[in-house]
Amino acid sequence: MSVSEPRPDVKVLLAMAADHPPIHEAPLAEARATMSQIGLMLDSPSVSLAMTRDMACPSTSGEITLRLLDSRVERAPGPAVIYYHGGGFVMGDLESHQSLCIEVARALDLPVIVVGYRLAPEHPWPAAPDDAEAAARWVATSPAELGRSVTGLILAGDSAGGALAIVTAMALRDLPAQVPVIALWPIYPTTDFSSDYPSSELFADGYLLTRSAMHWFSEQYAPDKVDWRASPLLGDQAGMPPTLVVTAELDVLRDEGRAFAAACVEAGVDTVFHEARGTIHGFLTMRQALPSAVHDLDVCFEKLKPMIARASNSA
Repeated sequence: MSVSEPRPDVKVLLAMAADHPPIHEAPLAEARATMSQIGLMLDSPSVSLAMTRDMACPSTSGEITLRLLDSRVERAPGPAVIYYHGGGFVMGDLESHQSLCIEVARALDLPVIVVGYRLAPEHPWPAAPDDAEAAARWVATSPAELGRSVTGLILAGDSAGGALAIVTAMALRDLPAQVPVIALWPIYPTTDFSSDYPSSELFADGYLLTRSAMHWFSEQYAPDKVDWRASPLLGDQAGMPPTLVVTAELDVLRDEGRAFAAACVEAGVDTVFHEARGTIHGFLTMRQALPSAVHDLDVCFEKLKPMIARASNSA
């Protein structure tokens, strides 16, 4: 199967990135700071919302930081989006995905709760999936801190966060929370640490996220590679909620996302698969540098809205 040429805006960004050393080769603190600075340059400026509130939820390991984003101050009972940020389980935070999550809240007209899960290597696997599940279960109880009555959960996330969204959906399928998971939206997720895929070789270098960076992230995260809470593709997908899987064509993780979408279809899950052609990993948080990604995000919303509506009506 032929591979598309990078889009014009992607070509410009890749040419600029080629002049800089890989972020993961720097000391960890420096790498995190650099990633934050780059994110502010690449992503669209954040706009204000009616509601932005930082809070925390309890877990067995301590408090988990959260951020509530909503275009409305008051809201009738309804679904809520829980968003898990990307960053290889090592980087990223509530700030790094602020702009994207604001757009999600605005476009879907739903509250979005962003989860600040613990990061590796200070907190290796399974700290991240533990926090992801604990936060989802807490939101499902409609705690007073939210000021919202939650009737269903939409679990979403990009890259590492996409994996956490999937793993949390599987956990809540097997042991349901107080309200159901009505939709799942993994964006260019990592789904299988146990195997190498052709896209890992095909896009190993020169497409921003490299194969060597993925190996470094894996070393920091230190997962049990054959455990479904690290590699959800190895688990059973039967009974999962309606799922929108999004991949980038020019991405080392592309084939893991494709394989997960195929596994969902084979398991009888209501699945929509969308691959953004000619673009790279992380495109949805690079909308300032990649104007074409604005359309990609709109396409995601167009596909996700009817899924949420159907699930809400049948709940």
